[in-house]
Amino acid sequence: MLTDAKQFDKVIELSGAMQSMHIADKPTEISREVGGSFALFGGYITGRHIELVPNERIVQAWRVSNWDAGVYSIARFELVEQGSGTRIVFDHTGFPKGTGEHLASGWKSNYWEPLAKFLA
Repeated sequence: MLTDAKQFDKVIELSGAMQSMHIADKPTEISREVGGSFALFGGYITGRHIELVPNERIVQAWRVSNWDAGVYSIARFELVEQGSGTRIVFDHTGFPKGTGEHLASGWKSNYWEPLAKFLA
């Protein structure tokens, strides 16, 4: 889902983002290459893949469109085998001061909750 635009779109269809953002204005784009770019939620979230290790890790330079120019955070998704499934260990650092609560809320409602519904 994190590196496939069609799968990502299926997941975000289950989130509130579809109603609150003009996502259809710009299609989801996700490169599958290290250094490749992505544009999510109608271009509201953009960035580049810093590291892609299949079945292990995704590290992205990640930003929100209303942040100051040139400001990127680091989003890291670690995939860990857990029984017959996979657990995602997530870390997001380097975002602008004062945006943490908003980002945490967004990750929950636009990634984790819809992903749980999608996988159920």
